[in-house]
Amino acid sequence: MGAVAKTNETQAGDGDTRRKILLILLERAPVIASDIAEQLQLSTVGVRRHLDNLVEDNLAEAVNPRQNPYEPKMRGRPAKTYRLTDKGRSIFGHEYDSLAAAALATLREVGGDQAVRQFARKRIEAIVEGITPADVSDQSIEDTAKSLVEAFSRHGYAATVEANRNGLQLCQHHCPISTVAAEFPELCEAEHQAVSEILGQHTQPLATIADGHGICTTNIPLTPIKHS
Repeated sequence: MGAVAKTNETQAGDGDTRRKILLILLERAPVIASDIAEQLQLSTVGVRRHLDNLVEDNLAEAVNPRQNPYEPKMRGRPAKTYRLTDKGRSIFGHEYDSLAAAALATLREVGGDQAVRQFARKRIEAIVEGITPADVSDQSIEDTAKSLVEAFSRHGYAATVEANRNGLQLCQHHCPISTVAAEFPELCEAEHQAVSEILGQHTQPLATIADGHGICTTNIPLTPIKHS
């Protein structure tokens, strides 16, 4: 009985670790095994075992490492990075996709493209409601970007923001409406427009989950918008 109980405890612990790794892949991908191990205070070997199992179950995939152009190139082979597959993302839910797509299709039939754009605008306004637009200072822009990240994350986007050489980079590691947004890009367009208006900055969409990328990435150069 003791051996059976110990085996069950081990399996339960493995299941908990597996869920934590999936969540890290959702929020931070692409990520290397050693970074996951450091965050969870586990051995890199153990984390790689979990990652191999996730890849085998088609919940995660290994992707080609990307060298940061602003970091010095290192000798040797770059560490393998991992991200979730569509199946892995589905664990975190894409509720009511079919219903939402059908509703928007009907809205387009009845009211045309403008009606869909108006709906998308109202949706994002509800998400960012209460966020005070940034002033011209870099600190205000960064603080407002963090408020946007918190608002998006409360709505299931697993968002992050980081400073880069030329400004800020806003990432959404999960999109709860990606399936619908693939059919109705007005949803993404409204998000980008709202972010630009609140930050008072131009935005440069670099990648979207709706288009098949692993992360929605928006570059925000810290250059104020000039109003005529």
